[in-house]
Amino acid sequence: MKITIGIDLGGSTTKIVGFQDHKLKIPTFVKADNPIASLFGALGKFIYDNDLQLNEIEKIMLTGVGSAYVEQPLYGIPTFKVDEFISNGLGGQYFTGLKDLIVVSMGTGTSLVQVNGDKIIHTGGIGIGGGTIVGLSSLLLKTQDISQIMELASKGNLCNIDLQIHDISKNALPGLPLTATASNFGKVRNLVSEEDIAIGIIHMVLQVIGKSAILSSLNSNINDFVMTGNLVKFPQCKEIFQSLESMFDVHFIIPEQAEYSTAIGAALTEERHMQMKQVL
Repeated sequence: MKITIGIDLGGSTTKIVGFQDHKLKIPTFVKADNPIASLFGALGKFIYDNDLQLNEIEKIMLTGVGSAYVEQPLYGIPTFKVDEFISNGLGGQYFTGLKDLIVVSMGTGTSLVQVNGDKIIHTGGIGIGGGTIVGLSSLLLKTQDISQIMELASKGNLCNIDLQIHDISKNALPGLPLTATASNFGKVRNLVSEEDIAIGIIHMVLQVIGKSAILSSLNSNINDFVMTGNLVKFPQCKEIFQSLESMFDVHFIIPEQAEYSTAIGAALTEERHMQMKQVL
């Protein structure tokens, strides 16, 4: 059986997956200076890593902001553009098997997609995400290197940065433990280390994303959140989202290979019989 490929094409990064007989092929991630270079670099690497021939690929399902730059079929293979938010929802369902959930796509910013069975709706988003971490780190730490930011954060002490409930109250507040954040960066009065700043930036961004997801569910019966996108690679995700689970009685799910969720969803759109726009 031939292969259906799903591609999530960002501004400079491309994520590719493929399905053959409902089995996921080795996914591929490539970063380049522009969307087209990233796209063809990733597609070539995907074909090579999976030992494929072009005639084995039946169709390519393309999504993401970078897809606007693609105006013709890739290598002559039927190429279709599909809705990014639909892809987010289908990717979240693929990983969890849940009918009702909210998919939180943590990229440069953050988008929120609510899924109720076959109904998938983009409910909004926030301008806080990986771009915030990189931008603030560039300003405060003089680096945009994610690996370096992670390394600094691993040695930081959040208590030197964030004002917590125990700093302003002897007793826990209703629904809030003494370790809950009262104010991000609210404890900074003097010079602090780069390590402390790094953990403060990451904690603030991930905490804001988690709480925004919870707030987006208030008018629904959903309490399952699937976290996807590149920010799942930050080791602080698990601890931060677990603390929010305890406070708000919700469930955060961070799947393996969550960074490929949108590409997976794109590949699955054909099965959902969504309206597709073929590239001219």
